[in-house]
Amino acid sequence: MHRIEQKAGAGRRDWLRRALGMGAAASAAGWSSVAGAASRGQRIDVHAHFIPTFFRQALAAHGVEGDGGIPLPSWSVSEALGFMDKFGIQAQVVSLSEPGLGFLPDRASRVQMARDLNDYVRQTLLAVPSYSPAHGRFGGFAVLPMANPSDEKEVQEACIEARRALTVLGMDGVGLYSNHMGTYLGDPALAPLMQTLNELGAFVFVHPVAPPLRPEVDIPNFVLEFPFETTRAATNMLYKGIFWRYPRIRWMLAHAGGTIPFLSYRAGLLALHLDAQKSAFSRLYFDTALSAAPPAMAAAKQVTDTSHILYGTDFPYSKTVYALKWPGDPNPELNTTFSSTERAMVDRTNALAQMPGLQSRIA
Repeated sequence: MHRIEQKAGAGRRDWLRRALGMGAAASAAGWSSVAGAASRGQRIDVHAHFIPTFFRQALAAHGVEGDGGIPLPSWSVSEALGFMDKFGIQAQVVSLSEPGLGFLPDRASRVQMARDLNDYVRQTLLAVPSYSPAHGRFGGFAVLPMANPSDEKEVQEACIEARRALTVLGMDGVGLYSNHMGTYLGDPALAPLMQTLNELGAFVFVHPVAPPLRPEVDIPNFVLEFPFETTRAATNMLYKGIFWRYPRIRWMLAHAGGTIPFLSYRAGLLALHLDAQKSAFSRLYFDTALSAAPPAMAAAKQVTDTSHILYGTDFPYSKTVYALKWPGDPNPELNTTFSSTERAMVDRTNALAQMPGLQSRIA
């Protein structure tokens, strides 16, 4: 059963609180003062999160204190805009991070929360007047009301909300998690949802959550377990035939696909997918969030084409890292792996090619 890590070791938690506090102080002092310093730029950040107040309150009411082993960071529209302006980011495509909606006690509450979150994105970030600072600055991956795939009605509710979000609200894609209460994405229970997403030709962002069980290693989940979870999810879908049975779904994996670029050969052994550039993994999309280092990006380029690599920051969970950076290019290390032409693709055009609705909003 999916387990939300609510408490961490006191020493680790205190250290992380101090680190995040430093980042928050730096952002408050720096991001607002550099608005426009790097200009809005052209970058599209496909891996960013939103934490509206009503969702934060719901987490607190159910005793959920953090995400991935770290305290829940602050977030607001103005803070996100300041971050984007500092680093030349034109738009962020926001999604809901761990723990998703699994902390809510029943199907009805999850359905209502998913609708509320998606309506919030539509009303506060997407459908805003031209004079709003948020105009043309955001996209969104839909939140689905799914935590218990064994409940057929819950899966049907997820199908209904996916269709509403994409066809009525005009969202740019759908967010799914690496597992839902221990059920991975290739499970037959999720076939109705996969069929719906395939019919919609959806762009689907897979974000890791805590695994059903984890080793007792005293480090936060985001350090190792998150990339391992993304790897498990992608490999599970490969062997369950998801990629070929639902060819119209376009899948984007968080954090450069976890360890898929490095392990693609081993992960494909049983399926005899031994040529990385011809395997099902080569058709996936990979974001750069917290994975922009040259070794990770070089491995990703060996698995897929540059047109399948998209820029991401993991804001606001990464704000401590970015608070230490000067305004301008947020990840100059990408220049080691990508030429200037390729960098423009990663930073912007690859994302817009997959999300035409976003392109029309920011034009």
